[in-house]
Amino acid sequence: MKFLFVNGVNLNMTGVREKGVYGVETLDEINAQISEHFPDDDCLFYQSNLEGEICSVIQNADADAIILNAGAFTHYSYAIRDAIASVKIPVVEVHMSNVHSREEFRHKSVLSEVCKGVICGFGKNSYILAAESFKL
Repeated sequence: MKFLFVNGVNLNMTGVREKGVYGVETLDEINAQISEHFPDDDCLFYQSNLEGEICSVIQNADADAIILNAGAFTHYSYAIRDAIASVKIPVVEVHMSNVHSREEFRHKSVLSEVCKGVICGFGKNSYILAAESFKL
């Protein structure tokens, strides 16, 4: 399979900010572990702090599945929601933290209803679980 892992706003700071929430590993280290977990698959990685760039990557994706951690865009980006709805590639929304045990504004996702599923609260393994869901 060809997976596209898309990370949104502030996820480039993983391993640096809020280590108690997001862990101590950098996004590059996490991406390397994901690739190692799926040696027979193509794993492509993209990160941007810019909403429009994330929309373009989703719209132009050449992948069988998209695993998306939109970060804070999850809670208000109707642009990313519409990009997901405009493609036939299935998308799983992921979060490393359990967003339901955090601040109330994080409880609402505008993306969930156009995604195949949502996985949260398993740290870096949220990405792996999301990708594994396409292999069932």
